[in-house]
Amino acid sequence: MKTCKVAVLLGSLRKDSYNRRLMLAVERLSPPQLRFAQVRIDDLPLYSQDFDDDYPPNARRLKQDIEAAQALLFVTPEYNRSVPGVLKNAIDIASRPWGTNSFAGKPAAVIGTSIGAAGTAIAQHHLRSSLHFLDMPTLGQPEVYLHFRDEIIAPDGTIANDSTRAFLQRFVDAYVAWVGRFVTG
Repeated sequence: MKTCKVAVLLGSLRKDSYNRRLMLAVERLSPPQLRFAQVRIDDLPLYSQDFDDDYPPNARRLKQDIEAAQALLFVTPEYNRSVPGVLKNAIDIASRPWGTNSFAGKPAAVIGTSIGAAGTAIAQHHLRSSLHFLDMPTLGQPEVYLHFRDEIIAPDGTIANDSTRAFLQRFVDAYVAWVGRFVTG
């Protein structure tokens, strides 16, 4: 596969986010052909159809960042059994106005971690529904609903145990193959 820019949408704004650790761990396990670029979503206005005719500069930047990528990775925590509002807002902004969906046709994957035993299963289910509607072919397997414990992934993304490393490597390998189906050359 040729070099591929992956836009990463991290649904957690917390400085010491477990999902940021997961994102960094996946980046460490990935081949150099994948270039990850976290897309900024913390400065976006709440989506309103009122600005569809004249998007604010930060909303235009979001759309441009996504359009410049060949693939997407969504890393999401679970808030109240769903997707964090900041992530849903970014998706709404980047997919609008009608006819200018910045996500369309780009291969995607969804992963997440939480201190709860079910990981982020319900949030990922909700998110996958939106991604399907927005015409993003989304990797189905393996699913990554990681039950987070502080000792498994360090703040810099270093994976402390072999079973977690092997599990995440299986995801990375599947994601690389998935992206390769859509990004040729």
